[in-house]
Amino acid sequence: MKKKALFAIVAAGAMVVSLAACSSGSNDGGGSGKGDGGLIGVAMPTKSSERWIADGNAVKSQLEEQGFKVDLQYAEDDIPTQVSQIENMITKGAEALIIASIDGTTLTSVLQDAADADIPVIAYDRLIRDTENVNYYASFDNFKVGQQQATSLLNGLGLTDLEGKAAADAPKGPFNIELFAGSLDDNNAFFFFDGAMDVLQPLIDDKTLVVKSKQTKIEQVATLRWDGETAQSRMEDILTSTYSDGSKVNAVLSPYDGISRGIISALEGAGYSTGAEWPIISGQDAELDSVKAINGGEQYSTIFKDTRKLASVAVDMAVALLNGDKPEVNNTKDYDNGKKVVDSYLLDSQIVVKDNVTKVLVDSGYWTDAEING
Repeated sequence: MKKKALFAIVAAGAMVVSLAACSSGSNDGGGSGKGDGGLIGVAMPTKSSERWIADGNAVKSQLEEQGFKVDLQYAEDDIPTQVSQIENMITKGAEALIIASIDGTTLTSVLQDAADADIPVIAYDRLIRDTENVNYYASFDNFKVGQQQATSLLNGLGLTDLEGKAAADAPKGPFNIELFAGSLDDNNAFFFFDGAMDVLQPLIDDKTLVVKSKQTKIEQVATLRWDGETAQSRMEDILTSTYSDGSKVNAVLSPYDGISRGIISALEGAGYSTGAEWPIISGQDAELDSVKAINGGEQYSTIFKDTRKLASVAVDMAVALLNGDKPEVNNTKDYDNGKKVVDSYLLDSQIVVKDNVTKVLVDSGYWTDAEING
């Protein structure tokens, strides 16, 4: 393995490349280099979401296939714990760090320690902010994810198809809709929300959609730590304060499956039952319980982000850096972390509804039919 080196940001107009080995849906990393038994630290936020468990396992297995040792740690959404875990990785002699941050603004000091030790840092899915000491970013097109979430709601209401094309026989509405966003300390939450509002705002402006609670700003609709119980409590408050007049919620924008399940619990507690009057509810991450809820008619949609492919991108970046190469990127302008624009590789995502669960999730090997229907 060649000596580690940090590289200057790839120049604007850098090549856009196909994902090649990363796009097959397999768990194989696509890097051309091999490890020599060196250690790579992988910091994940929590095991409370099955999505992050899948991410951690995929990154670990692919790095091990490349010949590296892996220190995989979960911080259970506790910021000081994550900082301590990364400090320990540095102390152990990690040659690179792959970090899915809890709060992307709180790692400045520990990442300076990494830079002082000549350890490259890859931000995994969540952009690390307010530091120059992050080399690359691997994620999905998160603005597009938000657009897809909103489009899935409109599809469920009969207003558009899944591509966003207006339906010829679309109902006139109005439809009551409530909005949820992710955690304000997660940079992705803003991309998801802004993408969703890019689609929804014109229909709110023309009164096709009505936010009856009048809570439309991200600061009003955010959900700390993406917590389902927090979302459930807020939905219960909205139902009590805004819908006690007998009116019904027709749709709920949810940015994450765990939040969706909290919203579902609140609706059930308020007497809603699945059927014609059950609200259209979006989601994200294709978590197994939510996929089952889609089949059961409780959740309308989720956004599938293939964590195996994301792991491959992050692994390829680490291997390239440690072999003295420049990682492949396809975005050099959109992800400004407050200190610099971080060169990024963005992956595509897919809308999942009941009709395409098998095609998208089972045929790709992400879930088995037995897992979904068992």
